[in-house]
Amino acid sequence: MRAEHGDFEPTWKAATERLVPHLRGLGRGLLDLVLPPASLDGGPALSGGLSPAAFAKVTFIDDPVCDGCGLAMAYADAAAERCPACQAKPKAFARARAACVYDEHSRDLVLMLKHADRVDLAGLFARWLSRAAAPLLDEADAIAPVPMHRARMLTRRYNQAAEIARPLARMAGRAYLPDALIRRRDTQSQGGKSASGRRRNVAAAFVVPPSRQRLVAGRKILLIDDVLTTGATAEGCARALLAAGAARVTLAVVARVTETQARPI
Repeated sequence: MRAEHGDFEPTWKAATERLVPHLRGLGRGLLDLVLPPASLDGGPALSGGLSPAAFAKVTFIDDPVCDGCGLAMAYADAAAERCPACQAKPKAFARARAACVYDEHSRDLVLMLKHADRVDLAGLFARWLSRAAAPLLDEADAIAPVPMHRARMLTRRYNQAAEIARPLARMAGRAYLPDALIRRRDTQSQGGKSASGRRRNVAAAFVVPPSRQRLVAGRKILLIDDVLTTGATAEGCARALLAAGAARVTLAVVARVTETQARPI
């Protein structure tokens, strides 16, 4: 389904969220006219600020993968499209894909977007997801980012998930729902918490406001985030969207943690 004009009625918060990084990106673009863009590691830039050497270090996740959580699988098995964990305990989101493995190479890129105002990386990540999450984009009616609490927005100034979701929705021709889902409780950082601790931390933290439920009801929503660790945040978001009447919720993330012990992010 293509994006419809009436699907996007931005609030003041959503409009501000979009304006600040765009102004920052405009300034960076003007500077690029004077000085050629340099890569993140000092060499000539290939794409999105990455040199060929830096790009080669990113471990992209290709098929076969678990259809439920995006985990890379050792071999394709038509009889078992999901990993043992997803077979034992299905997630609230129906399917998931990740562009790359979360390791020492991708982590630096993700943290630059998340904490260092490198919003120019969002477009690169959106292109990665347009490939990795192609099956999910094909079936999605709309795209929504994992939300950030308004108190966190005051210090962060932008939501990194929204910065990725917006250009991805534009590339895919899907409706973009920046504020259909809100984080009503300012949760603690998920970094360093166990799987059960992460679930408790985000319990009942997400909701679709009554005024936005019409944008969600009956639609297949693709949820966007930067990193998937235990899936607790995505689970909370998916449950809120399904409770508001979403027909189906899927998940796409830039990077996926593969270790049993999650890295701090």
